[in-house]
Amino acid sequence: MTYGFVGAGEITAAIVEGLSKDITDPPTIYLSPRGRSVGQELSARFANVHVCDSNQAVVDNATTVILGVRPPIAREVLTELTFRPGHILISALAGVPLSQLREWAAPAAEIVRSIPLPPASRRQSLTAMYPDNAEARALFDSVGGSVVPGKEEDLDIFSAATATFAAHLDYLGTIAAWMTDQGVDDTVATTFTSHIFGQLGQALLHHDGSLETLTGKHMTPGGLNEQLLADLRTDRVPDTVRRALDGVLTRLRDK
Repeated sequence: MTYGFVGAGEITAAIVEGLSKDITDPPTIYLSPRGRSVGQELSARFANVHVCDSNQAVVDNATTVILGVRPPIAREVLTELTFRPGHILISALAGVPLSQLREWAAPAAEIVRSIPLPPASRRQSLTAMYPDNAEARALFDSVGGSVVPGKEEDLDIFSAATATFAAHLDYLGTIAAWMTDQGVDDTVATTFTSHIFGQLGQALLHHDGSLETLTGKHMTPGGLNEQLLADLRTDRVPDTVRRALDGVLTRLRDK
């Protein structure tokens, strides 16, 4: 399989690294001239990666094309390209439906939407994709794994869930800042907060039950964890999160 990436941002860099680093026989990869500095860095690190002079050259050389441009310019980029009927186009764009992608990328017959994540660089991204496609599944399984929801509209729900990353990190930053306010050295507070939640993340990855069950395992009746959770629920923090997620989902589906 020969991969071509149109758009050279963070997600492209993550997937390319996951496909190439410490791999005995990595696939041949062609990169868009957009974000040339990113492409040059990747091509300098990996012999299987090549930067093309144009997006069309990427498409001409690849059997599978991964689209990673900003959604507002997707139509402009795709309609300027000439696809072959045998091309597989994998879109990593949030909120752009298959119907539009099929129109803009005709006559490419196989088109897949996906939500790859930055941990693809470590081959630890569980990528939501739709519809199921053997080549797309092979790509994403090689950088961590894949999951296929029941219908296309569900991808917007997965995208909304990923919109919580910055808020989650801001929550952790608030905890570290509070520790600093109490007199703990800033570096120590950040290191400690990163460590305890990094370890909690490992517990998440190795837990097979519900998140509610895992929550229960991290608090005791009358304990400190129960106290903090009760205060947040009293202040309706979970309801605020749900409303914010509803807003993101509405934005995705109104495109």
